[in-house]
Amino acid sequence: MAVLPLGQQTDYVAHYDADLLFPIPRVDKWSEMGIESEKLPFYGEDIWNAYEVSWLDKKGKPIVAIAEFRFPCDSPNIVESKSFKLYLNSFNQTHFDSQGEVMEVLSADLTKAAGADVTVIIRDLDAVESLVVIKPDYCIDSLDVEINAYHPDATLLKLAEVNSAVEDSLIEESLVSHLLKSNCPVTSQPDWGSVHIEYKGKAIDHASLLKYVISFREHTDFHEQCVERMFIDIMRQCQPESLLVSARYVRRGGLDINPYRASYEVTLTNDRLSRQ
Repeated sequence: MAVLPLGQQTDYVAHYDADLLFPIPRVDKWSEMGIESEKLPFYGEDIWNAYEVSWLDKKGKPIVAIAEFRFPCDSPNIVESKSFKLYLNSFNQTHFDSQGEVMEVLSADLTKAAGADVTVIIRDLDAVESLVVIKPDYCIDSLDVEINAYHPDATLLKLAEVNSAVEDSLIEESLVSHLLKSNCPVTSQPDWGSVHIEYKGKAIDHASLLKYVISFREHTDFHEQCVERMFIDIMRQCQPESLLVSARYVRRGGLDINPYRASYEVTLTNDRLSRQ
């Protein structure tokens, strides 16, 4: 971590420089969680939104926009967040002939850094105004729980106690908590987010799930790795037939990161929550 650009004294480059991007291999964290890189147990993407995107047109006039980036979850690398921010800053005083050219450059550079195809969408501010701020599903945050565990503990997860007559019945639930917090592995700055858990299977005890989400409060990991850990822990402890875990994180440095992992192929829309 000592060699990462985040946390170091930084020169802010205002002219295009693709070398600012700093890839981080996913495989080390996968290995730590017992995930085989050749046979991932999930599908999904990491959706990044960048709110501070700007460049100069061919006459020197600034253009401002908001960009969406979709990284496939099986890409060999994630991109370290401040390096991404510095890279985007390098467009600020760079001339481009068109928005299409900017998208092509972004896609090529990020695809190279991630090691897999990255989708890039640039929207002007009028288009972004129409994006939906979604209302959450059933929120479990009001449950009265007692907890003193603030590092992830999969054993907190329990199935709900049910009548023996319906013991084998399966349910479908969509649950939300806004109490997700973890810490940046480089700077220890807090990362705040909301997590959405959708599953089909035996009923998961809501209080145990809330305590599990809260247990990330002092955990140190990147956003993507927190979501993957949640997915793995819920699958192992509760064994649902299907599972989707997605998180919407509050932006920092003009970027928000929104990973999701599912046991089935699915493409989520990029709908914002109220804190975004």
